Amino acid sequence: MSIENYRMVRQKIDEACLRSGRNKDDVTLIAVSKTKPVSMIEELLPEGVINFGENKPQELKEKYEQLPKNLRWHMIGHLQRNKVKYVIERSCMIHSVDSIRLAQAIDEEAGKHDLIMPVLVEVNIAQEDTKFGIKADETFDFIKEISACDNIKVNGLMTIAPFVENPEENRIHFRNLYKLFIDIKDRNVDNVNMCSLSMGMTNDYEVAVEEGATLVRVGTGIFGERTYNNQVQIK
Repeated sequence: MSIENYRMVRQKIDEACLRSGRNKDDVTLIAVSKTKPVSMIEELLPEGVINFGENKPQELKEKYEQLPKNLRWHMIGHLQRNKVKYVIERSCMIHSVDSIRLAQAIDEEAGKHDLIMPVLVEVNIAQEDTKFGIKADETFDFIKEISACDNIKVNGLMTIAPFVENPEENRIHFRNLYKLFIDIKDRNVDNVNMCSLSMGMTNDYEVAVEEGATLVRVGTGIFGERTYNNQVQIK
């Protein structure tokens, strides 16, 4: 079932690209596997799926150890500084940088392993009190400050749009984030490569693609509803 769901989501992404005059290869589908067992991830591997998203360092660490090393793990959830060490060598990208102190912690840990960590800056584009993220009008200054870090590379922006029944309601937020993305890209900040725009989830990814997303994060649409009865703990 997961493979059929994945194919359907991918087809809808491709159709959204066609509608908006985009190349379908410019949009990466991240299968958000949080709370799902390794067996469900393994079902997708014969399909050539390699991009998976996790929001808990515990789960990412556990699954990384059990699955093929060619998979690309995206840390998409809120990340605490003391958990950075669990994801730094296992993630291809951290999507949720939302404070100077977190950026510094990632920079320090990446330095210990002699690697450059690609990161996205999380922007609270809809200004929701319950969401993490930098305010839109503070994003450029924030990026300029963290761009001085030696062992991280700012690759773009991420947002979590409001949960809405009608995905069209989020179009304005995706459009505004895209405008911010292009504005920062045009400023050519040193050590900043604005190439990734992570926005859109199960309920609204088609609209996000139409508005410029290069990464979409789909969990329920691929794996079904979340389960929380088998949470893993860091040993």
